[in-house]
Amino acid sequence: MSKTNKKNLPDGSIVALITPFTEDGQVNTEKLRELVEFHIQNGTDGILVLGTTGETPTMTHEEDDIAVKTVLDAADDRIFVLVGTGSNNSAVMKQKSLDYQEMGADGLLIISPYYNKANPEGLYHHFMQTLDAVEIPCVIYNIPGRTGINIPADVIGRLSKHPNAAGIKEASGNISYAADIAPYLNEKFKMYSGNDDMIVPLLSLGGSGVISVLANVAPKETHDMVQAYLNGDTKKSLDLQLKYLDLVRSLFCEVNPIPVKSALNLMGFNVGDLRLPLYKMSEANEQRLADSLRKVDLL
Repeated sequence: MSKTNKKNLPDGSIVALITPFTEDGQVNTEKLRELVEFHIQNGTDGILVLGTTGETPTMTHEEDDIAVKTVLDAADDRIFVLVGTGSNNSAVMKQKSLDYQEMGADGLLIISPYYNKANPEGLYHHFMQTLDAVEIPCVIYNIPGRTGINIPADVIGRLSKHPNAAGIKEASGNISYAADIAPYLNEKFKMYSGNDDMIVPLLSLGGSGVISVLANVAPKETHDMVQAYLNGDTKKSLDLQLKYLDLVRSLFCEVNPIPVKSALNLMGFNVGDLRLPLYKMSEANEQRLADSLRKVDLL
């Protein structure tokens, strides 16, 4: 059923949740429920399901539905659930957004078109088609490393005025770009870091949190990093950013989500294998990852 009470996006750490698979390659709904509970108990502020970290490009529409239904049911309104509905087909993104709104999503993550790309005006209308159609908050996702296109700052400015545009996940890795969109931020349009090694820098530009890969393995610490900054304890926040920097780098030493899923398996979560074209880590990189986990007492 659709949401009758529109929720505001939470400040803090929103985990970009992995998708666990069973030994025979199916979505592991029991493990997915366990992960939702794990995040609720460890202070995660929100859950993103069907993000890149969830191996969504390898999943069928039916599996997408199973994952969303499972997470929403397990969350039971105890934590904000953001659902990724992005597509390079604008009509598909709109329809998926309406479908998951009806299913009960609290918010939507909508991405710029990849492969076919778009000119600035096409980008604007790509997002507007979904923003005009739904009734729940949407986070615009800027990740040029995967889409091949950077959303111009002035397009973000135009989109930020829409009542359903609630924020941006900024994953360009370019601090100058983040500074360019900072003037558009307010209580109704927030910025979330899409890079775990740049949480504090983006908070310093007015950011409200992170949509995090790191939070899969260190949920409390990622929450604390953001909350400390928002509470005015910038030293504690910076100390945590630097403490986990080596782990963050190890989590991205191969294409995400290969390392983070490997890390969870090393930690005993038994979340299953990756799906092709994603493949297990090299032995050298897995050793590097294990060493990084040990340095922060996660292994």
